[in-house]
Amino acid sequence: MIRIAPKSPSAHTASTIVLELQSHFVNALNGLSSTIGLNKPFTPVEWFRDEGTHGGGVRYESADEQLFNRGSVNYSQVHYDDDPTKKLSSATAISTIIHPQNPLVPSMHMHISWTQMRDGSGYWRVMADLNPSNPDAEDTERFEKMLKNASGNYYEEGSAQGNRYFYIPALGRHRGVSHFYLENFNSGDEVSDQNFALKFGKAVIDTYINIISDAIQKRSDYNDAARLNQLNYHTLYLLQVLTLDRGTTSGLLIHDQNDVGIMGSLPAHVSKTLLQSWSGILNGVQNDLLSAIVDSLGEGDRILVDESIKALLANVVRQHYKQHPQAIALQASGDHIPSTVNNHR
Repeated sequence: MIRIAPKSPSAHTASTIVLELQSHFVNALNGLSSTIGLNKPFTPVEWFRDEGTHGGGVRYESADEQLFNRGSVNYSQVHYDDDPTKKLSSATAISTIIHPQNPLVPSMHMHISWTQMRDGSGYWRVMADLNPSNPDAEDTERFEKMLKNASGNYYEEGSAQGNRYFYIPALGRHRGVSHFYLENFNSGDEVSDQNFALKFGKAVIDTYINIISDAIQKRSDYNDAARLNQLNYHTLYLLQVLTLDRGTTSGLLIHDQNDVGIMGSLPAHVSKTLLQSWSGILNGVQNDLLSAIVDSLGEGDRILVDESIKALLANVVRQHYKQHPQAIALQASGDHIPSTVNNHR
């Protein structure tokens, strides 16, 4: 199978940027594994869109179970140079989530992408958020300081949109403690925006590596309460991703050729009992979605979210929004609501 690259110079530059960020992050994570873990590097998994005709990607998955509960660093590029009927020309992204094994070490999510339309216009999406199951004030301060320094004049806008996007109305709380999100970002200076995306991504990666490196070595002792907090938080994380996250939903509605990869942000275990306790509090038909999610998890309480469960959950979400397309309006948003699914039609 051959992946055919898009023709646009902007798409090529975006690909170079996100591949550099992917390599930078994977190398840093592998460095942690080699020095304080089991020396098991992240493993690449490649996927193709329409057998490579319309792009594809490669994700690196964690293999060091001593350090990582789950970890995925995903690069993708989808394009439609051969189909002028599509509104979208290309979409290039890095999307990554790291869930450490130690419950006193925070998770982190980052997404940076370039979307280019058929008419040549385009925009960046820039996201980063720190997600501890047992919050630490120093970690939060370090991450927030980095966001301010890395984003400069965009901090207030990105912080406000991030706090809005990662809020879970049904639970009256956020997913995470520090959030940044720029949607539809285009300053009018293409080179400046490209430099910003690369600089911001590297700042997030470097700061997070420093945070978890320190935390892993300093917080090796933890109790059952901390571990339970982690399970509960991972359950909340799954709820937010599957019922509120537009990026996840859009990816699943556009195609079914990378379901397990799209579900790569999900942690290894969740509490079915806790999920069931939230039944009836979501907005409208989203309660039906939650019921279908719970039913997909099988028997027991502490559920292993393996590849078979990920595939089931992907199909549950896809079928829900096909049956209830109006429910997408109930999902999270920043200042702008991207028309991601329509762009691919």
